Amino acid sequence: MVQQFSASFLLLVAVSHLMLTASASAAANSNLRVTISGLKNQQGQVCLSLFSSQQGFPGSSERAVQARCLKVAEIPMVVQFQNLPPGSYAIAVFHDANGDNILNRNGLGIPTEEFGFSQNPGIFAGPPKFGDSQVLVFGPETNIQVRLRSLFQG
Repeated sequence: MVQQFSASFLLLVAVSHLMLTASASAAANSNLRVTISGLKNQQGQVCLSLFSSQQGFPGSSERAVQARCLKVAEIPMVVQFQNLPPGSYAIAVFHDANGDNILNRNGLGIPTEEFGFSQNPGIFAGPPKFGDSQVLVFGPETNIQVRLRSLFQG
């Protein structure tokens, strides 16, 4: 009887441990809330690409963990990325005012639409590196702000 009770107790402890571990790992994921400021108008859409490494950052949305374009409904705009594993991420954003799903550029390759990155790094001789834009995502929610800018307007 004692052995049966011990075996049942151990089984209960093991199942409880597995349930707690599964629950803890599900709860460990986080939401990333991005507030986008600097939009000059509500035309078109805002396109965001979320990267978990330098691979493809910032211009290859097909290498992003998540990428989406959303119609501009309000300024500032708030976008959520949900259920992300804890880690370092970087975001590239642009205001696709004409709705063609690309960051338009002039003949010199300079963007003609507003753009921005997580951590709002300075833009000098090209786009920032992943390390200049990375943010640590952990806990229930991480909040960041991305300020859009135009190279022609400061």
